[in-house]
Amino acid sequence: MTAGTREAPARNRTWTFAAVAALATVPGLVARLAGLELPEPVLALLYGTAIVGAAFLLSWAAEAAQVDLSAGLAIAILAFIAVLPEYAVDLVFAIQGGEAYAQHGEACAPPGAEGETPCALALANMTGANRILIGIGWSLIVLLAAYRIRRGATVGEVGSGSGDGEKVSGVDLPRAEAVPVAFLLLASLYALHLPLKDSITLVDFAVLVAIFVAYTVRVAKAPAEEPHLVGPAAWIGHQGKRGRRTWVAVFFVVAGLVILAVAEPFAEALVASGEALGVDEFFLVQWVAPLASEAPELLIAALFAWRLLTSEALATLISSKVNQWTLLVGTLPLVFSFAAGSAVGLPVDELQRDELLITAAQSLFAVSLLVQLRLSVRGALALLGLFLAQFALSFVVPEEYTGVELVVLSAVYLLLAVVLFVRRRRDVATLLRDGFRTPFSQLGGVDADR
Repeated sequence: MTAGTREAPARNRTWTFAAVAALATVPGLVARLAGLELPEPVLALLYGTAIVGAAFLLSWAAEAAQVDLSAGLAIAILAFIAVLPEYAVDLVFAIQGGEAYAQHGEACAPPGAEGETPCALALANMTGANRILIGIGWSLIVLLAAYRIRRGATVGEVGSGSGDGEKVSGVDLPRAEAVPVAFLLLASLYALHLPLKDSITLVDFAVLVAIFVAYTVRVAKAPAEEPHLVGPAAWIGHQGKRGRRTWVAVFFVVAGLVILAVAEPFAEALVASGEALGVDEFFLVQWVAPLASEAPELLIAALFAWRLLTSEALATLISSKVNQWTLLVGTLPLVFSFAAGSAVGLPVDELQRDELLITAAQSLFAVSLLVQLRLSVRGALALLGLFLAQFALSFVVPEEYTGVELVVLSAVYLLLAVVLFVRRRRDVATLLRDGFRTPFSQLGGVDADR
């Protein structure tokens, strides 16, 4: 079989993937532009599918754009693009909360309004996205690799193990990945005080965005490396300069317009669907909406893990966590304040303080597992198990004690994190030194897309 014959099916698959993603946006756009009056659950499904399709287009364009961008510019742009679908839904609630605040004084919703306030939903969407990224995303990478090794696949870049049936014991990261892990540690430590406050303020915005900017500046000094492109991103990246840039621009514009068009009705349809179906709207916003926006990133990382490019897969999701835990969280109070027309912070109620606590605690525990730049199978199972435990406990805890399970799990996360940090205190010192000070020439570089 000739090379041209082999490449034809690959091109066909590439265009099939791109066409499916593009077509997925059409029903939601039609419903939005035509103002179709459909049941709210149906609208939520159409809009959510459109966001998933647009997010895939964004991810492919962002990957292909790495070929033309300098390291620093790529990091700044791609970091924003990576969380854009998540921003779209989250910021809608923040804006709604700010507008309600402007109209009703200190309230984040009209007096007598039933259901969750927009402020609570904004925080729910943010905390859900962050916990899904670690609880499902990080653990998925390691467990997929372990499964592949047990099935006899070639080890490739898996941390250890063999292809003769031996179980893989974990995924090792390059030394340069100390940079995002160290900045994630810094952001997680800062976030621990957020549950103690009645609002996330503009001071928090300044600190978290400053951490993100410092991270961007630090990683921008890394030498550029050839990006790993697959699927539509690989096809676009291998085009000539003019063709590549044209396709990247087309994907960006189409995806951006779709997200802008359907983000607000998607958020509203989710809330209305909860009322129509008798499902907690908080649950839908916290877990269903983030799954839609995170789906492309998780699927691409899973594809890398399936091909045993596990270091790249895990490192990508770690970088995304840094972006979400700094830029996304920090932007919420800024948008709320702008919509409210006042320099006020995003209000945090009692339940949301518990949600912020468990999200920060999970993040700190996850970093403690990575202090040695390694995530073991046991660590991945711990992340997944504790993530799923919240749902199991929520069915056991009486309604009057709602939130107790979050506090208990937060304590478990924090206790485990402290134990690991103490046991690995020498590794912590090395991590901080490499993360904040050691030149990249001594770290061995880092992928240009991070």
